Amino acid sequence: MPHLTGFGSNDVTVEIRYLRYFVAAAEHGSFRKAACVLNVRVSAVSRRVRDLEDQLGASLFQRHAGGVCLTLAGQRFLRRVRVALQQISDGAKDVAAIGRAQEGGIKVGIFSSLASGFLFELLRAYDKEHSGVLVELVDGNPAEHVLAVRQLRLDVAFITGTATWDDCETEHLWSERVFVVLPCAHRLVAKDEVSWHDLSGESFIVSDAAPGPEIHDYLVQRLAGLGHHPAVHAHYVGRDVLLSMVAVGRGLTLTSEATTAAQIPCC
Repeated sequence: MPHLTGFGSNDVTVEIRYLRYFVAAAEHGSFRKAACVLNVRVSAVSRRVRDLEDQLGASLFQRHAGGVCLTLAGQRFLRRVRVALQQISDGAKDVAAIGRAQEGGIKVGIFSSLASGFLFELLRAYDKEHSGVLVELVDGNPAEHVLAVRQLRLDVAFITGTATWDDCETEHLWSERVFVVLPCAHRLVAKDEVSWHDLSGESFIVSDAAPGPEIHDYLVQRLAGLGHHPAVHAHYVGRDVLLSMVAVGRGLTLTSEATTAAQIPCC
């Protein structure tokens, strides 16, 4: 049963239900009318108010044939009880709003371009449906995000790949096409689609940071099955620098469909 309590030797534990009975009786000037409003027995209101008075050590009402009226102690108590009940009600509404994702905030780890694609549309739709929720985006690699989720520093993370992670719940949400990034003068630029056979014998470059290692493994898996072991060189650079290196002919690389909305230099 919900109750209010204090932290001193003279503090009193009071059930919230008793306080509601007290307020109803004070507002209607009658235990009978209060019971009708609260949809309980008159005896329940009378008994609980008496219990409350016994707990407080003071009479809150003067009883008379026509009903009840507040004593001086009851008048002072009523002002404080109304404030307390309103705060409890407001607090419950705030918590319920957060529980329904109408308010509050979430921290989201991302490891994908937001220029377009599934994640872009997902976040845009979420903002529209839950405008009162502050979404804080945190960029990083999959391992960092998984650690942050485990340590409760992130609420959710969107990462690439299909690996399972201990102590985490995972769900496959979407797939994207893979694009090869070519310099403008490359022999394959005129083709609408490029096959893995077309890429055999090509030299590739990837970032040493994520998702470079994943792209490296993906290239080896795809091309090794065709009898070719690709030359893949890792560089300690970010995505923008890597794409510029492709533009000047240092090698090819792969990128996801979501990143293709970004401007990529070609010469």
